[in-house]
Amino acid sequence: MTDDNSAQGPSDKQQPRKRIVVRRNGPYEPEPGIPIVDHLGVPIAAEAPMRLCRCGQSQTRPFCDDSHVARGFTDARDPRRAPDRLEVYAGQQAFVFDNRGTCAHSGFCTDRLTSVFRLGEQPFIAPSGARLDDLLNAVRRCPSGALGIGIGPKRDASLSDVSRPPQIEVSKDGPYRVTGDVELVDEDGAPITQNAGASQEHASLCRCGASLNKPFCSGMHWSVAFRDPVPDPMREPTLFEWAGGYPALLDMTRIFYSRYVPEDPLLGPLFAEMSPDHPERVAAWLSEVFGGPLFYTERYGGYRRMVSQHIGKEIRPEQRALWATYMVQSADDAGLPSDPEFRAAFVAYIEWGSRIAVENSGAGATPPPNMPVPRWWWVCNATPAARPSATASDAQAANEISVALPGPDEAVQFEQHIRPLFRPMDRSSMLFAFDLWNEADVARHCQQILARLKAGTMPCDGAWPAERVALFARWANGQNPPT
Repeated sequence: MTDDNSAQGPSDKQQPRKRIVVRRNGPYEPEPGIPIVDHLGVPIAAEAPMRLCRCGQSQTRPFCDDSHVARGFTDARDPRRAPDRLEVYAGQQAFVFDNRGTCAHSGFCTDRLTSVFRLGEQPFIAPSGARLDDLLNAVRRCPSGALGIGIGPKRDASLSDVSRPPQIEVSKDGPYRVTGDVELVDEDGAPITQNAGASQEHASLCRCGASLNKPFCSGMHWSVAFRDPVPDPMREPTLFEWAGGYPALLDMTRIFYSRYVPEDPLLGPLFAEMSPDHPERVAAWLSEVFGGPLFYTERYGGYRRMVSQHIGKEIRPEQRALWATYMVQSADDAGLPSDPEFRAAFVAYIEWGSRIAVENSGAGATPPPNMPVPRWWWVCNATPAARPSATASDAQAANEISVALPGPDEAVQFEQHIRPLFRPMDRSSMLFAFDLWNEADVARHCQQILARLKAGTMPCDGAWPAERVALFARWANGQNPPT
């Protein structure tokens, strides 16, 4: 539940700004020392000199393979782009600034703070529709830098931006999200021109090749259906992945420690001396516990370090209960997945971990040393794919399987024609007996599977259409399963 403030923070000495060179009609070239992470916050290994794909066609994304040359990629800005116009919206507590010409349409503001950022309404922004801390969080979370905030009618960088080390996040199916006061320059070293009011601390750079506002993202990745390679569907996601990784968990812990802790008479004194990076520490712990990388162990010291922060705190049961309640509420506020399977696992750990913290913090407690960081998993194998959805739209989508039907004289292939018939939930429901995505397993049990398909007892949520049963039968009748 807590961690101390004794770790060394970043140096106060002014460091020169890191730079990203934007090659003319070519890739981005970050200077050495700018970490690259995926959308989960997991580092991506890269060799120097680093070149990041900008045309969207590389087969080694996010890295450049010179596809831009064959494609004839051009980085000219499109005259159809949204105009560079800074709008100022006055509210009771603050002024909010917005430039639609900078927006990357990530939806963070309109998804999380609908009382202020109102799609389809005029004015688009109503600054008086939320508390000041919620406004600040929304502005700071804007990955494009289109939003700003100020107490007066001028954007205040100290309020609009946060201090963080340089980093490039390769967002899922979207732009590069650059943070940490990184300077963008052309290949001659001249600064890249930004729109009015744009943040100097964070920006979104196009990587689909279709932006109207190159090198910045204009949201065109949605229109051109830009997609990253799909992860292996046979691998069950970890809770860390399902939650949205370190960025999502960090969003949650920042909300928790900024919104619920400071003014609470029970929790405030418990965290009065916490370090400024305490939310980062808790997010790193949860990332590791939920099956992600060893963020807490590598950055802060692992289980022994965490337990040492609870010894002697004498956390009271009512403090623990309130901590758990606010943490679950913060998960809602941050938009973490709300499906029953994830929340069952999430709440189970919050309850278990906080009760262990109370036990370890008691007078005279001697927690066992050298224990591993716990690794939490889905509760009783209740994964999101293990049951049919009761929501009509979800059920319809689950049943809309794209089936490639072979011609009358074409051989039926397992990978091409049969495996796509079985959804993740079908596979999960039968893993106790065999793997529906494994050709040898299905061949071995094909006659039993065919009998159940014909009887309509498999899958469990409804019989297959006759053409799918016939396709499987055609494949099954050509098998000679081992005895």
